[in-house]
Amino acid sequence: MTIEKFLQYIGYELRLSPHTVTSYKRDLEQFRDFVTGHGKREWDVASTTTVDVRAWIVDLSRQGLASRSIRRKVQALRAYFRWLQREGVVQENPAADVELSKLPKQLPAMVREKNLDSLLDSPLDGADFVDVRNRLVVMMLYETGIRRAELIGLQDADVDTRAASLKVLGKRNKHRIVPFGAELGSLIEQYRDLRQAQCGSTDAFFVTPKGRRFYPSIVYRIVHESLAQVGGGSKLSPHVLRHTFASSMLNHGAQLNSVKELLGHSSLAATQVYTHVTFSELKNNYKLAHPRAQKKGG
Repeated sequence: MTIEKFLQYIGYELRLSPHTVTSYKRDLEQFRDFVTGHGKREWDVASTTTVDVRAWIVDLSRQGLASRSIRRKVQALRAYFRWLQREGVVQENPAADVELSKLPKQLPAMVREKNLDSLLDSPLDGADFVDVRNRLVVMMLYETGIRRAELIGLQDADVDTRAASLKVLGKRNKHRIVPFGAELGSLIEQYRDLRQAQCGSTDAFFVTPKGRRFYPSIVYRIVHESLAQVGGGSKLSPHVLRHTFASSMLNHGAQLNSVKELLGHSSLAATQVYTHVTFSELKNNYKLAHPRAQKKGG
């Protein structure tokens, strides 16, 4: 059973994202090169042992690879050998019992609401196509919580201002409907008028001035430059706006399960991290606001 067949399985049957498939391919080929001396001998997967996996981890550590990256690579190896077990190629999974160092829990980075209000409430009078489009990118990511890839994948037909909703194609090719407010709807109509004048009819919703579909780096650049104007913090990526959306929803009374559905999470576990964020924010606000919070015990 080759690595390519495994990649076909996770790509076509499990419908993992192309990015994940590429990462698995790179990780598995790196391990294969390690155990075969970069092709000096054939890789007999059935003879691979836990000792081989641990030796690989040591080698990766010596190269200075971060714990998070090593953990991901070993998880890819575990998944590959699980599949080989299911196919009857091997009996044991040599990566199954390898202990990995626990990663410190990192709370998602966010932008303060007042900073985003400052950005999104600033006037757009006389703005051109690019100005309105860039404002719409930031507003849509913040007000709907969709992922960068989901925003790029939007078709014009997916954006319905009458129903005030987006039809989003998320991970594992699952569709979901995400509502939005009147302000975003008005900006969408303004953008569509300018887009029509700039480049005519298009199937893709977000486009360049030449009518080409968006690509990841342009979305990152728009968000980074926009948030930098209002001191958004050290992390100024599109995903930060998704984190901010989730935290803002919970801070203003939304139910956890509703936020889960809006984000397109498969389970509540992925959404629950934002409850820690909101509690952390609550503690900070308490310390700043309560007159006795700063007093030390006697």
